[in-house]
Amino acid sequence: MPPEPTAADLLAAVQASPRAVLAHDKTAWVRLFTPDAAVNDPVGADPHIGTRAIERFYDTFIGPNTIVFHVERDLIAGRTVVRDLAIETTMSTGATVLVPMHLRYDLIDADGQWRISRLAAHWELATMVLRLLRTGLPGLGAAAKLGPQLVRNQGVGGALGMAKAFTGVGRAGKSVTSRLFAAAADTDIAHVRELLGDRATITLPAQQRVTVEEFTNRCRNIRWDKMIAAGRWVTTSVEIGSARGVAMIEFAPKAPRIVRLEIFLDSEV
Repeated sequence: MPPEPTAADLLAAVQASPRAVLAHDKTAWVRLFTPDAAVNDPVGADPHIGTRAIERFYDTFIGPNTIVFHVERDLIAGRTVVRDLAIETTMSTGATVLVPMHLRYDLIDADGQWRISRLAAHWELATMVLRLLRTGLPGLGAAAKLGPQLVRNQGVGGALGMAKAFTGVGRAGKSVTSRLFAAAADTDIAHVRELLGDRATITLPAQQRVTVEEFTNRCRNIRWDKMIAAGRWVTTSVEIGSARGVAMIEFAPKAPRIVRLEIFLDSEV
């Protein structure tokens, strides 16, 4: 069995990504991923799976732009790193947008190196497009260039796959999440149980499964902000006592019903 990674090992692998992006080093960036890795960016769009698809993703969304990561917090559980951040993207036309985001990296040992097997980027495509258009002519120019660029690199199927990110749990998912945390903050176990049901998987902290009662008791006075709905997921930055972190909530495919709740924290609660 490969040795268990240290936090420093995992962070080093993850931090190499923004360095390669800023340096426009396509080869270095693509090598951070396993040959069969999946890039879900944004979550809700069709994933880019495998080296060739990830290269095309780079050519479409990274290569033409200048991208800076503004990281507020890194959270580690097992072989997963979650980053609470915003990404500042400057398009070739000069338009600049700042996109609130939660990034999840799942890593594996590949021939003695920690590599990314899955990247899930939680951000709202519709919100980003609106911010881009509000930059005026540079934003309109960037949007006009992106369409043909997307079709050229990804094909019509890829463009349609990207458009799926405009759909998802949206406001309904955010409403359920807010009501869940409000009930937990008030230690209203009955309401929490009603919202989570009997089948939802709850981990707090991440990878440590807990009951509805344990979740409610630990999350009394929980505070949350920066809520993002992407695909079937809602993510939000949280505070539980002195601990800070990110909650990731997965919903059922056809209903605003929670099936999984994971909370990544920087300290115990």
